[in-house]
This record gives sequence, C-alpha cells and structure tokens, in this order.
Amino acid sequence: MPTYVLMTKLSPSTIGDPRGRRELGQLWMRKVEEVCRGIRWIAHYALLGPYDFMDVYEAPDEATAFKVSLLSRAHGAVTAESWPAIRYEEFLSVAESTERPRSSGG
Repeated sequence: MPTYVLMTKLSPSTIGDPRGRRELGQLWMRKVEEVCRGIRWIAHYALLGPYDFMDVYEAPDEATAFKVSLLSRAHGAVTAESWPAIRYEEFLSVAESTERPRSSGG
C-alpha cells in the first residue's frame, strides 16, 4: 500500500489550550478512519517549526490521501499536505535503475 506523510499546520483558534488536543485529535482520527477506509497509521509526531504535526500513514490510493488532507482542513488545519513517500531502499533501487545522463562534452 502506498505511504504518505501528512504535514499539518493548525489555525491559532484551533490550537487554543494545548491541553485539549488529545480529545480533538481523537475526534479527527475517528472521522478520518470513518471516511477513509483502509488507512493504516504508522506514526504521529508533534513538531516545532513551520508545521504542528506530521503523520505517516498508508492509504489504498491517492484519492484516499486527498481525503485525509481535506478532512484535516475541514477540522481546523490552515494547511494540510499529504506527500507520497517511499522507503529509502526502494528509492535507491529506483535511482540505480535510472538512466545516467549522457555527457555533453565535445
């Protein structure tokens, strides 16, 4: 199943008191699992920087990944981006099978 990384930035009004994040996060996750069948959560991180959260998940297809981002926006995210990701070993395999550029020296 394809892997995606969801990068989320919440609106200041959504963040509010950070002690209430557990309940809001669980509500969002239940909604995503209800609407986006077949999601498998791999990791969830809180971040310091331009994004507030990073989730790693598997989705059956790209359309489902789009839904995850759209639901995040509908539930208070200013931005929510789902990026496709592949394991490093798979990347190396793809890179090694890529045709090398021809020398343009003359």
